[in-house]
Amino acid sequence: MEHLELFFKSIFIDNMVFATFLGMCSYLAVSKKVSTAVGLGAAVIFVLLVTVPVNWLLDQYILQPGALGKWLGAEYADYDLSFLSFIMFIATIATMVQLVEIIVEKFAPGLYNSLGIFLPLIAVNCAILGGSLFMQSREIQTIGLATVYGLGSGIGWFLAILAIAAIREKIRYSNVPPALRGLGITFIITGLMAIGFMSFGGMLTGGDEEASNEEKTVKVESTKENSKGLANNIKGSN
Repeated sequence: MEHLELFFKSIFIDNMVFATFLGMCSYLAVSKKVSTAVGLGAAVIFVLLVTVPVNWLLDQYILQPGALGKWLGAEYADYDLSFLSFIMFIATIATMVQLVEIIVEKFAPGLYNSLGIFLPLIAVNCAILGGSLFMQSREIQTIGLATVYGLGSGIGWFLAILAIAAIREKIRYSNVPPALRGLGITFIITGLMAIGFMSFGGMLTGGDEEASNEEKTVKVESTKENSKGLANNIKGSN
């Protein structure tokens, strides 16, 4: 249940584009056609799926304070390599992006040419680095949860760029005011889509609210019982 909740939360509630507005450069630049958006979105899913769990392992066994002492011995327990987090995370991301670039160039040269410079720029895409940093800051407990979070974050970014690409293809044939054509109408649509995704914010909180209400009811009932018991004791003593 925890894995499923994290998966849907990373797609809809904590969407990289609509909740934190990360990865906006490639989101705006490569969303003119659905075909290129699908290719870049699939690449982002793959990179996040691999880099988030790999960076989780690096964080747990190398970067955290005392992490080296878990597997190298107690004499290394005082080492703190957390200042290397950015360098290690970016190195992992760059390696995976280079692998994706080689595969796309080999098997889909048309997509490789259409993506252009934005394919290697995935390495510095803030959405990719944000996935690893959010994983670290939220202290995800297991590598399974880290993998689910990476997959969900990638799918969320994929859905965002696919949706805006489909809309931008349609509005070419719409009567958009000249002052809003291009990025103007794209920003407006992105804002409206972000507002729409905010409606998912209560999707996974209903159970928590019910549980809290039940706890409040139990506390009120116990308070009433205690007050009744105290009143009966006072009457008995009189």
